[in-house]
Amino acid sequence: MEHNVYLPRIGEIIEIKDEVLGARPIKTFRVKLIDGPNFSFRCGQCAMLSVFGQGESMISISSSPLVTDYLQFSILKMGRVTSALHEMEPGSLIGVRGPYGNGFPIDDWKGKNLIFIGGGIGLAPIWSVLQTAILRKAEYGDLLLIYGARTSKDIVFRNELEQLKAQIPVYLSIDVAEPGWREFVGFVPQNVLDKKPSPENAIAITCGPPIMIKFVIKALKELGFEDNQIYTTVENKMKCGIGKCGRCNIGHHYVCKDGPVYSWAELKLLPQEY
Repeated sequence: MEHNVYLPRIGEIIEIKDEVLGARPIKTFRVKLIDGPNFSFRCGQCAMLSVFGQGESMISISSSPLVTDYLQFSILKMGRVTSALHEMEPGSLIGVRGPYGNGFPIDDWKGKNLIFIGGGIGLAPIWSVLQTAILRKAEYGDLLLIYGARTSKDIVFRNELEQLKAQIPVYLSIDVAEPGWREFVGFVPQNVLDKKPSPENAIAITCGPPIMIKFVIKALKELGFEDNQIYTTVENKMKCGIGKCGRCNIGHHYVCKDGPVYSWAELKLLPQEY
């Protein structure tokens, strides 16, 4: 019998990696479902993670659907549930329900150049698409990543990014200059304008703080990208995952069902409630 996506499955945390330390810590968790790996999802979808006795929180799945050994989640410590997750150790059990949301239309992008633009923890929702595109590189055109964080210590997937540089162009940035930093200094939208990715036969995928997304889209428009060439995710508070509680609505849209992925052509027509 097919599993009911509204019911949690039990997952074991098999690996935890510290991505960012300090006041805004980020950890990456790899979770293995104890009843088997049959958890089908699309790039950009989310899962509701439960910490028993504490609650649950909707988190983007950052691993590729092509990887079936585990599910990966990169989580910023913010509230009760994410704080409880950060206190867990490998071997701990959590609930996993889903997947939820619409996902990125990656099959429609075959043959196109893909430009990934992320800021801070916003790299996690597009990491799934990036990893899938690399694993299926023959199906796509050129791949390029532009990513930035407040400081060099706030960069997530640091080791993975260094390895990625051997495969595709990776342009990193930090907001303020630091001793020894040899890459771009400035905000992510400035780096986009500096690198000038071409809109020809291209799709741009961006995620990060809302203010960053706003100015990244503005930069892409200046470079000639059409509205339907730009995709992003909306991080409205998703509480139930099934479009019933109304916490994540944008007008008549429920992000947990109709999103979280939108093209700018779609998103610009909705009320500015995100």
